[in-house]
Amino acid sequence: MFNEIPRTRPQTPLLDAIDEPAQLRALDERQLPELASQLREYLLYCVGQTGGHFGAGLGVVELTLALHYIYNTPEDRLVWDVGHQTYPHKILTGRREQMLTMRQQGGLSGFPKRSESPYDTFGVGHSSTSISAALGMALGSPDERKVVAVIGDGAMTAGMAFEALNHAAHTGKDLVVVLNDNRMSIGRNVGGLATYFAKILASKTYLSMREGSRKILSAIPKAWQLARRTEEHVKGMITPGTLFEELGFNYVGPMDGHNVHDLVHTLRNLRNQRGPQLVHIVTTKGKGFGPAEEDPVGYHALNKLEPEPKVQVAMPAEKKPGKKAPKYQQVFGSWLCDMAERDEKLVGITPAMCEGSGMVAFAERFPERFHDVAIAEQHSVTLAAGLACEEQKPVVAIYSTFLQRGYDQLIHDVAIQNLDVTFAIDRAGLVGEDGQTHAGSFDLTYMRCLPNMVIAAPSDENECRQLLYTTYRHKGPSAVRYPRGTGPGAEIATEMTELPIGRGRILREGSGVAILNFGTLLAPALEAASSLGATVADMRWVKPLDEALVEELAANHQLLVTLEENTVAGGAGSAVTEYLNSVGTPMPVLQLGLPDKTIEHGKHKDLLAGVGLDAAGIEKQIARRQQLLGDKHYKGQAAAF
Repeated sequence: MFNEIPRTRPQTPLLDAIDEPAQLRALDERQLPELASQLREYLLYCVGQTGGHFGAGLGVVELTLALHYIYNTPEDRLVWDVGHQTYPHKILTGRREQMLTMRQQGGLSGFPKRSESPYDTFGVGHSSTSISAALGMALGSPDERKVVAVIGDGAMTAGMAFEALNHAAHTGKDLVVVLNDNRMSIGRNVGGLATYFAKILASKTYLSMREGSRKILSAIPKAWQLARRTEEHVKGMITPGTLFEELGFNYVGPMDGHNVHDLVHTLRNLRNQRGPQLVHIVTTKGKGFGPAEEDPVGYHALNKLEPEPKVQVAMPAEKKPGKKAPKYQQVFGSWLCDMAERDEKLVGITPAMCEGSGMVAFAERFPERFHDVAIAEQHSVTLAAGLACEEQKPVVAIYSTFLQRGYDQLIHDVAIQNLDVTFAIDRAGLVGEDGQTHAGSFDLTYMRCLPNMVIAAPSDENECRQLLYTTYRHKGPSAVRYPRGTGPGAEIATEMTELPIGRGRILREGSGVAILNFGTLLAPALEAASSLGATVADMRWVKPLDEALVEELAANHQLLVTLEENTVAGGAGSAVTEYLNSVGTPMPVLQLGLPDKTIEHGKHKDLLAGVGLDAAGIEKQIARRQQLLGDKHYKGQAAAF
């Protein structure tokens, strides 16, 4: 058991000798517990240096070892769910020395990534995809190739996982699904009888007897069905696997997921069994690190350790840092509680992101009005629609990329029916170290085309609070999108003011160029405008667009520049050009935003700079367009002579 994060690289001689799983398979099985200890300690050290997810990874150390020990990876396919549990997998598959680059620009991704390693058989950013992907691989593979899906109990709450389970049983393909139950969601604790029973269910004797009985009894009318029912009832008394048996899986478990010998024994027996198999293991999230075992939610991820200063020097009073700016998630959480005090009809909904979305205080203060629906984004949206039908006021706190999963529900169940649902869209724009799978690059595009939707893009913390209040007061579907992390540090007014919907504001008067800012890129927009002598408008609303302001700016400037942390394709800038075209106003428009490609992981400010959305990049792109317009104007004048 470790109680501190190692600050220096630990001694891990057994782990250091393994550069690929083939070397792991050459070890004596008796060496695996010591290897697990070294792997766990090295994982703690790496995450301490880079920051990132580690609680889930600590919980699957023994499982990861057992899977690579029994299966011939990468020829056999190993598909992980909820990608942040794959750090031990990465360490064992040739990336041990690259772990200190984790989540840094140009370094390893924090999630499985097909382009990174042949051992990463399927890219994972969100949950509940593993069984579907693994079944597809099994259906497309030769019979001798083995396929294993590892899914957590939280991920099993999504409907997609059960759709895949149902289809897998229908196909009858050889497939092993490992359900990692870390007691954060489902399953009972492992007891001695249950563990013993799990060993029996996975034994060669039992499996061969079961298969032999099936062949014999299948020839007798209804005999096999009676035997199956009897077996299920016996299992049901001791194990929670009846559901999986009914779906057509042979259920084994629950068993101790930290006993590497039991895992190896069970997986070895199941490796060549025919048909779909489900192995239920019980683990402890954060296993081996005392603080994480005590607080698995708080230690889901870790910030990197800062170097210890050699000398502690007291800062002069006038140089002490001021109050730290709140994160947008905290701004939302504070507004939600304030609004709930005013309106008893407010109901808060989240798909398993209570902590990440800043809803902990709301959940504690208003438990009867809080619904964490687990990893079920589609359900969260339609649940809100149902509440709205009964004159309640649902607020759905959801990450931009998670709302993508509920898009059909957003269209059919909310927008078309014009129901009064407010969406607080978190993690809009680039998300830094979490990378492309978590970047909210598309929400303005996919929401703007929906009828009845009202979409706000606040530029700072106070604007976020006021626009949340305004959209909540609006009768109909609405959304406020805001980024991860802290804002510019704007003073937040306690009083909530309803702002006019579809009206922006001019923050800087200039000439020649007008920058129309949508969202939290206002600070670099103002900095670039200062150098260019440009006008800056904070548009506030993506839909409805402030058409009067667009017309005014177009009439008084030679170039309009739209700015957004969303893909340019179909985004807020497209709304401006569409409007100008609809009214027949010929006007040059430079649309600045995210390019038509995925953006890798790295520090948020570096990623913005890389796509030209920092102050220098904005200024450079505007100057380039001004030069092109000037050249065209000069050529047009010359052609007239």
